[in-house]
Amino acid sequence: MRANNEEYTLKDGRRVYVIGQGRLVNLAAAEGHPSEVMDMSFANQFLGLLKLARDGKTMERKVYELPPEQDQEIAATKLSTMGIHIDTLTQEQITYSSDYSAGT
Repeated sequence: MRANNEEYTLKDGRRVYVIGQGRLVNLAAAEGHPSEVMDMSFANQFLGLLKLARDGKTMERKVYELPPEQDQEIAATKLSTMGIHIDTLTQEQITYSSDYSAGT
């Protein structure tokens, strides 16, 4: 039995397993994210804060989504630092990937 798991045996012999005392598993029983994930999350937060510091006084008070290009740039930088290079999709591949009528 792992940490944050509990096992209860019912009178009829069936067993019930409760994870994280029944709370939200990702909050109560998570074993954390690896640093390789966290650094990208922090990079996105940092770039968002830079934009807020730079442009915040002129921005409307609302929730903004981070631009996908920012996330893609961070991911590409991460892969590059790991010595991993990926292909760029051709226009035909991009069109196919967004054409749900084509099937699989």
